[in-house]
Amino acid sequence: MADEAQDESRTVLVVGPDGRPLGTMSTDEEGGAEDPSKLIEQPAKVMRIGSMIKQLLEEVRAAPLDEAGRSRLKEIHRRSIVELEDGLAPELREELERLSLPFEDGSTPSEAELRIAQAQLVGWLEGLFHGIQAALVAQQMAARVQLEQMRGRPALTGGPGGMPGHPAQQPTPTGTGQYL
Repeated sequence: MADEAQDESRTVLVVGPDGRPLGTMSTDEEGGAEDPSKLIEQPAKVMRIGSMIKQLLEEVRAAPLDEAGRSRLKEIHRRSIVELEDGLAPELREELERLSLPFEDGSTPSEAELRIAQAQLVGWLEGLFHGIQAALVAQQMAARVQLEQMRGRPALTGGPGGMPGHPAQQPTPTGTGQYL
């Protein structure tokens, strides 16, 4: 019977700091889903390029660009995508290629086109980083479940308060939130 329990796939509920569910993650008997650290083959490079692209977007918003500046930014944008693809796993490369549309050859894009392209790329990178953070949290939760099971304790059961692994909490009074 213990062997049967080990062969079963498990689902871990990932909750945010406010106690609301963010999603679920399935685990197998080896104790993990896909390793999020393998999605970015060169994390330092991706972070550097992401920071540069974000700074470029701020600069484009702050100052008007002449035709030479727009041509230069077009080339920087194209090369940034090529460099990013070099640091990503194949599935993320394919996603980036699908989402980033090239500028027309032989023409200089407008400032608006450049801002939109840069903002899209920054948004994609931020989404990538948030997704990897969520996957890492889910991986940590799965590891915690396994550790608790190895120790013979019940693993992250949901209490009456609704947040797994925590005792029931008293409802918060209505009114201002924690940040006000």
